[in-house]
Amino acid sequence: MPVWDDLVGQERVAAQLDAAARDADALVTANATNAPPPEASRMTHAWLFTGPPGAGRATAARAFAAALQCVSPDRALGGAPGCGFCDGCHTSLVGTHADVEIVRTDLLSIGVKETRELVRRAQLSPAVGRWQVIVLEDADRLTEGAGNVLLKAVEEPAPRTVWLLCAPSLEDVLPTIRSRCRHLTLRTPAVEAVADMLVRRDGIEPDVAAEAARATQGHIDRARRLATDPRARARRAAVLRLPLRVDDIGGCLKAAQELIDTAAEDTKQLAEEVDTKETEELKAALGGQSGGRMPRGTAGAMKELEDRQKRRRTRTQRDSLDLALTDLTGFYRDVLALQLGSRVALANTEAQDTLERLARVASPEATLRRIEAIAACRDALDRNVAPLLAVEAMTMALRAG
Repeated sequence: MPVWDDLVGQERVAAQLDAAARDADALVTANATNAPPPEASRMTHAWLFTGPPGAGRATAARAFAAALQCVSPDRALGGAPGCGFCDGCHTSLVGTHADVEIVRTDLLSIGVKETRELVRRAQLSPAVGRWQVIVLEDADRLTEGAGNVLLKAVEEPAPRTVWLLCAPSLEDVLPTIRSRCRHLTLRTPAVEAVADMLVRRDGIEPDVAAEAARATQGHIDRARRLATDPRARARRAAVLRLPLRVDDIGGCLKAAQELIDTAAEDTKQLAEEVDTKETEELKAALGGQSGGRMPRGTAGAMKELEDRQKRRRTRTQRDSLDLALTDLTGFYRDVLALQLGSRVALANTEAQDTLERLARVASPEATLRRIEAIAACRDALDRNVAPLLAVEAMTMALRAG
């Protein structure tokens, strides 16, 4: 199965990447055989993938990385790189290829220290593969200082190094960096395409796949999680009941607290699974014994790990809250569609009775104000406003309409 099959609903982007991978393969082959290089090439050293959440930015970058490292013998017979089954493709896709560095962060930002290490690696020649590929899945989380460090590497790349940056939009990347990258824009895949993918690759029942794809409006990862995780479905159902619980001030405050508590519980579950393992591994690496005292001089390393875990818990809680707010926005979007008589398909068909009830008792203007209140809450969370205060202000605004 070619690596491009993972790009759901991105036929145009897949065609561009396929053409670039062919040219990259021709360049490497020409260098190995001392043949003259192609006169014109669609390959370049830096790429920027943008698109809305769930469009598959990281998937496209990984697929391209796999195609660049493809060692299928079919290439010598005119086959295209990116077969999906050779060692180069397989190890690139699963993240174990020696010359493909996949960088993602579970923290709020990527700092200068981490970026300098990436730049150092980018200067190395490929160890076993055809290219040295750096996939930066969260380029929008680079600090200003980290972005300036990366700029130097993008400006003066090593001959066989390729940077693949992913971000939601062009504005999320420094102008000096994006001007040196080839830009590819991904779009939100069609609901039908996502449902078909869930059926084919995950073995999900067609009805369940269609409902999950429709509820998430084409967000691939969320659709897969919603279709396979009963807890995710239960949390979403609780969020969709929130608009009926803000009739009075007490209901507003209680609903806000429950949203925060749910996000905190998700964070705690993740922390218990990951933090404990990380702590034990670091203690073992530093020479400590289970349940015993740590050797001298290791307090700094333990403190650094604790700080990192704290920042990760903060981001996990924000991500959980943001997911709930996204579902809530989709709910009011459906209410507005009913009020305006739009023919747009509803995302939350399982709550249609509630949608119709709210559409009858409120005006379109009030629904728009509620959508704006949710957007204001997300902005407040991005500005580090205390989560409970931000969500309480939102629920009060939902009540006022």
